[in-house]
Amino acid sequence: MKGQIFSLIRTKYNTLSSSQKDVADYILTNPDKVMMNTLNEIAAACRVSETTVLRFLHKLNYNSYQLFRINLTQELSKDNQETVYDDVGFQDTEDEIIEKIIHSTVASIADSRQIIDPDSVKDVVGKIAGARRIVVAGVGASGFIAQDLYHKLIKLGLNAVCANDPHIMNILATGLDKDSFLILFSHSGESREVLDMAAIARERRCQVCAVTSYAKSTLANQAEYLLCSSSRETMFRSDAMTSRIVQMVVIDILYVSLVIALGDGILPQIHSSRLAVAKNKI
Repeated sequence: MKGQIFSLIRTKYNTLSSSQKDVADYILTNPDKVMMNTLNEIAAACRVSETTVLRFLHKLNYNSYQLFRINLTQELSKDNQETVYDDVGFQDTEDEIIEKIIHSTVASIADSRQIIDPDSVKDVVGKIAGARRIVVAGVGASGFIAQDLYHKLIKLGLNAVCANDPHIMNILATGLDKDSFLILFSHSGESREVLDMAAIARERRCQVCAVTSYAKSTLANQAEYLLCSSSRETMFRSDAMTSRIVQMVVIDILYVSLVIALGDGILPQIHSSRLAVAKNKI
């Protein structure tokens, strides 16, 4: 646990109750005080019960507040305070905004190491490689992320299609079968259009991969495969923004893993794709 407390809190943030998030926020913004606080003092500062604090600690796999405080002290003593989250405020200058946004983005990418499961990546890569047809979809900002994966899949010569229009998504879903594979992007995991497509896919015995920030979302519960991209919500910069960046990292991981799984026989196809694009450049 040592050296990972702040990262662990951020990656677990979306699984916490509202009162537990109050505890998380207090610890992330006041680590020096927490080192000196008793359990009762933390509960009072967060306006929650001691039981709530203990339940929060259990989410981090700590059985006692004393052990948590010891590990926190060890982490801070190693000058790791740069990992503490610092939100943007109305008084911030452009220089401070740049620094904070870059810092939080880097932290989110680092946190993703604890979120992205290697076995899940391997399983999804296997499904992509073996699918007769791959359909990628998402709406809104998630639609643009889906386009990036689609772009990488067709570079490899795979039979892939992509959609971000609800009507087209449902039409594509009617053509799915047990030999197809559907990959859906949704930050919240609650987008109605995406859930509708997943429902049609299940009716047609097509397995679904969900790429979402919320492991307990409806989409995650309806998918056979799950790739999480969680990040912490902030005042001015929603967690959807940093989640989008983490999802791009997930896509790159899938792409590179897929290339390795396909072997060096795929290299001529990649080279051909590059040449085809190069013809459009001056």
